[in-house]
Amino acid sequence: MGQIRQAKFQIGQVVRHRIFPFRGVIFDVDPEFANSEEWYEAIPAQVRPRKDQPFYHLLAENAETEYVAYVSEQNLLPDETGEPVRHAQVGEMFDALPDGRYERKRTARH
Repeated sequence: MGQIRQAKFQIGQVVRHRIFPFRGVIFDVDPEFANSEEWYEAIPAQVRPRKDQPFYHLLAENAETEYVAYVSEQNLLPDETGEPVRHAQVGEMFDALPDGRYERKRTARH
């Protein structure tokens, strides 16, 4: 069994894809690949990431639309624009912080 690495990025951080023109806010992290084999095999072999690294769930956006993305750590960079993420679910899950990051909303517990 391989060594599981510490995640480089954190929930609420805004990141951008290293290759493709999209960015998003992280809402969950898997310590290593945890999606279907079919999803993995659909990625072209020349850009297919390793499975033994953290994978991030993003509320993502590009110039045309908003969606949920699943991205390997090797393909992410911090987003330094300071621009808010426009994905409709951001407001449901997060509060915006002054520094451009997001903080999970606190939920009432009974």
